[in-house]
Amino acid sequence: MYAIIATGGKQYKVEAGQAIYVEKLAAEAGEKVTFDQVVFVGGESTKIGTPTVDGATVSGTVEKQGKEKKVVTFKYKPKKHQHTKQGHRQPYTKVMIDAINA
Repeated sequence: MYAIIATGGKQYKVEAGQAIYVEKLAAEAGEKVTFDQVVFVGGESTKIGTPTVDGATVSGTVEKQGKEKKVVTFKYKPKKHQHTKQGHRQPYTKVMIDAINA
């Protein structure tokens, strides 16, 4: 059984026992989270949401909060002595999916 959930402006295909990396959630490590925006549930019976499936939830446990590797942007204009260097580390939350309740 699998489901497609929406969180952080993105959609993720999840199964029970799977670890996913999502946009940062306001939860500490070890806390339970529930995703109620379930777009699709597949398995023995298929349920398609309009736009979400009524009564379907996906529950998980937060494993850790972290930051991704640094992405460096470097802008350079030749012969003008102009350059700009910026770095960015996107925060994320690692969630272990416990159950799909459809």
